[in-house]
Amino acid sequence: MAHKVYISFKTEDADYKNAIQALENIDYIDRSLNQPVNSNDDDYIMQVIRSDYLSSSTVTIFLIGQHSAESLGAYEQRFIKRELQASLYDGAGNSKSGILGIVLPGFESNVYSGKYSCSACGGTHNSVSIGDSTVVSEFSYNYYIPNNKCAHSESDRYCVLTSWDKFIADPGLWIERAYAKRSDPIAAKTRVRPS
Repeated sequence: MAHKVYISFKTEDADYKNAIQALENIDYIDRSLNQPVNSNDDDYIMQVIRSDYLSSSTVTIFLIGQHSAESLGAYEQRFIKRELQASLYDGAGNSKSGILGIVLPGFESNVYSGKYSCSACGGTHNSVSIGDSTVVSEFSYNYYIPNNKCAHSESDRYCVLTSWDKFIADPGLWIERAYAKRSDPIAAKTRVRPS
């Protein structure tokens, strides 16, 4: 089954967006914005993106690199934030999309930092740094949805996360995982505009 994919990216990471669009033999229909909307009105730009691109997409790929952090400021991240907000919105004219975060080469060590021993449960967990210093809050909240547990399992997360190398090895698998989250129970716990 083909999924309609929208790629949310910073201009500095356009080469990775282009590499995804050039992939052959994967089952997806690209709905990405390749040419900027010709306007200086932020609200109009986002209305066009929502109605012409995001309303018919089913999975949003968010490229995570050195330019994707919330800590860079609301103005700097305004388009990425609105694209993810529109992807998470489930309402008239727009159904919720699955969200797939892809950690770009050279940024993996900022996100993946090995394992740690948990003082709460005594177990070992993977250390994954998804927060304001790596991604926008729309992704981090919906990756680490509050659950009063010491760790998050796959079923506790709405957003799916992988590295560039793993994605390139099997893009269809990762797109399908993100798509499947739309019907998981965790989808009811997402937040469009986390505080």
